[in-house]
Amino acid sequence: MNNQTTTIDTNVLNGLSNHEIGEDHLFTGLETPMKKDAFKLSDEEKKAKISILFEEIMDVIGLDLKDDSLKGTPERVAKMYIDEIFSGLNPANKPKVALFDNKYQYNQMLVEKEITFYSNCEHHFVPIIGKAHIAYISSGKVIGLSKLNRIVQYYAKRPQVQERLTNQIAEELKFILGTDDVAVIIDAKHLCVSSRGIKDDTSTTVTSFYGGSFNSSAKITELQNYLKL
Repeated sequence: MNNQTTTIDTNVLNGLSNHEIGEDHLFTGLETPMKKDAFKLSDEEKKAKISILFEEIMDVIGLDLKDDSLKGTPERVAKMYIDEIFSGLNPANKPKVALFDNKYQYNQMLVEKEITFYSNCEHHFVPIIGKAHIAYISSGKVIGLSKLNRIVQYYAKRPQVQERLTNQIAEELKFILGTDDVAVIIDAKHLCVSSRGIKDDTSTTVTSFYGGSFNSSAKITELQNYLKL
């Protein structure tokens, strides 16, 4: 079955510099780029190292680290990075999901909309703030509603590109639910656009994934009517 996904010509990528790729918000694959030894250090060791490095950044830009308001900032940033906003990088934090039999024999689309998430742009490490809308048609199993939220949060809590985030959520749901009949729509505001560069505070970005039976104009229209997009 065909899925509507974003594809990028690798020859085009090879002709672009890293700066150009970053500014154009392209991404090179479904998986988040990770080093092979990404988990060689424990979380506590990572926090200790980040704290030292972030203290250096603060010192370089001229902040007085002896000030009461600033002296704890390196440790706070390190804890925030590892335990909170980038916790989705660690597979140990992946939500555990249980499925249930579709005893009600509900065979229409189930939609959970307006799932708020906070992520970070991997090009500038500034926030992406958005809403995710998820729909699926049961193949015989259903998932607890809160688990849909948790899957969104898990993939959002890492340096991201919105196209990749959309596809990662969709592929995870397809795998868990055992069906291609999955749709994901994300509408997000990128602070790398609104707070720097062009400084456009009104624009948002919409990305979508339509799999299986959602690859029909009738189903897309039905879903969009539910979402009132």
